[in-house]
Amino acid sequence: MRFLADIPDDDIQWLDAQAAEQGVSRAELIRRAVTAYRAEVSGDAIDNAFGIWRERDDIGDGLKYQRRLRGKRE
Repeated sequence: MRFLADIPDDDIQWLDAQAAEQGVSRAELIRRAVTAYRAEVSGDAIDNAFGIWRERDDIGDGLKYQRRLRGKRE
């Protein structure tokens, strides 16, 4: 479906720069933005990210990993 939307010139320039950098069209960037926003609002983003580190073998015990990271900052 096509639609008409008013977008400020600054945003259009930013979209065009992003599109050129990523090698996609402005319309594709907007489609991706809508998809990402829907996932964020619906909670799908959380569901999609759940268990994303499951296959990593460099972390080991999650609590020890957190403490190790925090120890580097403190």
